[in-house]
Amino acid sequence: MSLRTLLSSSALIAMLGLGYGMWALISPGEERRRELVKNLPESNPVRMDETRKRNALVMQALKDAAETNDNIASRMGRHK
Repeated sequence: MSLRTLLSSSALIAMLGLGYGMWALISPGEERRRELVKNLPESNPVRMDETRKRNALVMQALKDAAETNDNIASRMGRHK
């Protein structure tokens, strides 16, 4: 094994170690992670229900658009 290969390998390992160390410093701790998960919109049942209803309306609109040959995007501007 040549000195050049040994130095290249050492530099690569050092860079990986530095990257992992920086990642460990900026990633939230377990307590902070639990707090973030608790405050996610998906954890609120009312908001989750609203999201489901909105998604159902969007999917219905997409289904209706797929079943017609009309350009429904051009109709959107006329109904203002």
